[in-house]
Amino acid sequence: MTTVKAVRGTRDLLPPETALWNRIEATARAVFARYNFGEIRTPVFEDTALFARGVGEETDIVSKEMYTWEDRARAQSEKTQSLTLRPENTAGVVRAYIEHKLGETGQLQKLFYIGPQFRRERPQKGRYRQFSQIGAEVIGPTSSGSESPLRDAEVLEMLATLLDELGITGWTLHINSVGSAADRARYNEVLREALVPVAPRMCVDCQRRAVTNPLRVLDCKVPEDQPIIEALPKIADSLDEDSKQHFAGVIAALDAAGVPYTRNHRLVRGLDYYTRTTFEFTHGGLGAQNALLGGGRYDGLSEAIGGPKAPGIGFAMGEDRLVLTLQAQEAARPEPRHAYIAPLGEALNPAALALARELRRGGLTVELGDGNFRLKKSFEAAEKTARRIVILGEDELASGILTVKEFATGIQTKVPRSDLPAVLAAPVSA
Repeated sequence: MTTVKAVRGTRDLLPPETALWNRIEATARAVFARYNFGEIRTPVFEDTALFARGVGEETDIVSKEMYTWEDRARAQSEKTQSLTLRPENTAGVVRAYIEHKLGETGQLQKLFYIGPQFRRERPQKGRYRQFSQIGAEVIGPTSSGSESPLRDAEVLEMLATLLDELGITGWTLHINSVGSAADRARYNEVLREALVPVAPRMCVDCQRRAVTNPLRVLDCKVPEDQPIIEALPKIADSLDEDSKQHFAGVIAALDAAGVPYTRNHRLVRGLDYYTRTTFEFTHGGLGAQNALLGGGRYDGLSEAIGGPKAPGIGFAMGEDRLVLTLQAQEAARPEPRHAYIAPLGEALNPAALALARELRRGGLTVELGDGNFRLKKSFEAAEKTARRIVILGEDELASGILTVKEFATGIQTKVPRSDLPAVLAAPVSA
């Protein structure tokens, strides 16, 4: 019989790696709370029209990567509906903003999410067909200040804080402006015209994008295409005065806050809803696919999907990329368990459980052995999972003096039960 395995492009997350995922998510939640963001949870599938109208029909996501199916009617009164597993979460958050009339509060909405997204693309290291994202959106009516460049800078400063608190060092913030919808349309035409004579010498994807979505040409990573791309017109030359002033306001606020950045004129992002500020945080430890996270402003997205005017800015970060980065710099390996308790005989199992409960309730991480194990097996199991082993025999139980061995040094000591929590919590000896 053929063994059933996880579907290509998906995988299981197992301990101890899940501990790192949980730490990343807990850190993100703590940082978001300090910036007054609240959590939103949207469905994992939406009406296909939401992504076609919001993300853009000519984007790679909508044209090639979505998981879409026809949801057949179950009754004559129902209509067949096209549904799609969400390939990104911003459109769903804005849909919820409109549906629940959050704009009528007049307040700025600061929302974050953590959850799975789905794209049918070629699986590779750090990129899967089901992947988890952490993201946030700041959206509201113009009267709430949602259009202010200060909102852009605050989001970027928050992300710098989050990466620092996760222990990610050596990140680079790339920032650019793609201007208003009119600026972007103007630049699209300039770019399309400039690509006519050079596109035939570029990769197949660029040849297609030169016609359907010229901005995506700037995202090309094919080495042979880079000299051609560098010579193309820059979007900064197509910005109107309002867009230039908005970007200058973002830069001024980042400078005041001391957030380092690099201006990248090629950074345009591939989704149709982006306007004005676009950004990416990258890290050299990820190789060619070096983006940790990205985002930008989307001042017209709400109107594009049938809602009121509601300028906004947001971002999404792939958790896989964060995990790979942290693992590569060995900054967040799961801490070994504090202790392994080895009862010497089956009769001591109840006492071992009682001791483990006492230590765990004191905040220690404890692995519990079994009195049926030979002592050698207990030592082998303990050395793989814990810093120290606590031996619990009849003598130890009667005297209240426990035998503790530290694996890093091989030192074995006698420890009174009352002192055991402090000894186990202490750093291992050098």
